[in-house]
Amino acid sequence: MTARQQALGWLPAPDRRARIAALALPIIGGMISQNVLNLVDTGMVGTLGDAALAAVGVGSFANFMAISFITGLSAGVQAMASRRLGEGRDGETAIPLNGGLLLAVLLGVPWAILLWALAPVLFPWLNADADVIAQGVPYLQARLVAVALVGMNFAFRGYWNGVNLSRLYMRTLVVMHASNILLNWLLIFGNLGFPELGATGAGVASSLATGIGTLTYFGLGLRHARQAGFGRGLPDLPTVRTMLRLAVPAGFQQLFFSSGYTALFWIIGLVGTAEVAAANVLINIMLVAILPGLGLGLAAASLVGQALGAKDPDDAERWGWDVVKLAAIGMALLGLPMVLFPEVFLGIFLHEPATLALAALPLRLVGATVVLDAVGLVLLNAHLGAGASGTVMRVSVGLQWGIGLSLAYVVGPVLGGGLLAIWLTQIAYRGIQAVVFAGLWKRGAWRSVQV
Repeated sequence: MTARQQALGWLPAPDRRARIAALALPIIGGMISQNVLNLVDTGMVGTLGDAALAAVGVGSFANFMAISFITGLSAGVQAMASRRLGEGRDGETAIPLNGGLLLAVLLGVPWAILLWALAPVLFPWLNADADVIAQGVPYLQARLVAVALVGMNFAFRGYWNGVNLSRLYMRTLVVMHASNILLNWLLIFGNLGFPELGATGAGVASSLATGIGTLTYFGLGLRHARQAGFGRGLPDLPTVRTMLRLAVPAGFQQLFFSSGYTALFWIIGLVGTAEVAAANVLINIMLVAILPGLGLGLAAASLVGQALGAKDPDDAERWGWDVVKLAAIGMALLGLPMVLFPEVFLGIFLHEPATLALAALPLRLVGATVVLDAVGLVLLNAHLGAGASGTVMRVSVGLQWGIGLSLAYVVGPVLGGGLLAIWLTQIAYRGIQAVVFAGLWKRGAWRSVQV
């Protein structure tokens, strides 16, 4: 057997590769469009000055933490919808979606009202600058209005991905992002007779665009999911209980994950300002680089759920490993330029030679170890697809906070290590996480989870 034949034998079969790509590529495309939107947002608000930019940056992160628990609805809907599809119960695949939409309203509305009222009290804890607070509080409040809509959108995302219609998810994101850009132009600057709201206008635009996305999703649901039970009455109590059992751990995992980055920035801030600037760029580059791994992970979740619904756990396990193989290859190719030319990427964002030098070696390490992130992301989401969200929460939160952040504090502020030492602790924890999820996937306790 030639080396080429051996390599091809290691890869998933062509039909399996095609099925993975058909699910994953629209998801990845939608995520890339989100990053483009973030850059456009930053560029528009940046023209208003540093205080406005800081207000939107802090407010966006606070909003991310506020909505993180409700985004767990996506994992619950996806796991249940893909399982029903695999079981051949096509007429019931949208019942979990109905439950997710109901929970988004029941949980999101009171949570949004509470946080809206507390925003003037909580925001100063994140930034003490009076000008930033003055602009940041109304921006955050404008974003919080859409908490329930965000939950509904994530429920729809889970459904479309779970039933192999991820292209509808991407299509809706494009509509949302185009609307957001137009509304930003109108409401930030007061163009075409609209009120000039500044930073607050960016928040209003984001919430309105989220609402446009929700309406688009409902239209697509009526067109593509009506026969699957969409909108046909409320789900029964067992369905709601199952949804909560799956969604709550996934939501808490997202909450602690986002909070963990706040803690990491605090730890790095105890070392130095230049280190914070370098870390900000490194994390943003890394979050873009892992998008293919995350998209493939969401595809794995659907494929695993469908195989388990078809009573074929061996095939579900193969799907997990097949997606890992493709993700490892793709992420390795993405990581190679970061290893070879870190200054090219960093130079786009960092202009102080000393700060750029601080970030160069950590970025090489990101590129060299991004394959570990691919393994961890795919198998984390594969467990979510199997309904093992409790396991995901315990492993992810335990390793991030118990190892990653604890070691970062010790080697950084306590022992006097720099950014490189802290960055090595993050690579170590993510490597351990990949190994743990691989071991758990091989062990197979997820096979017996009832959804």
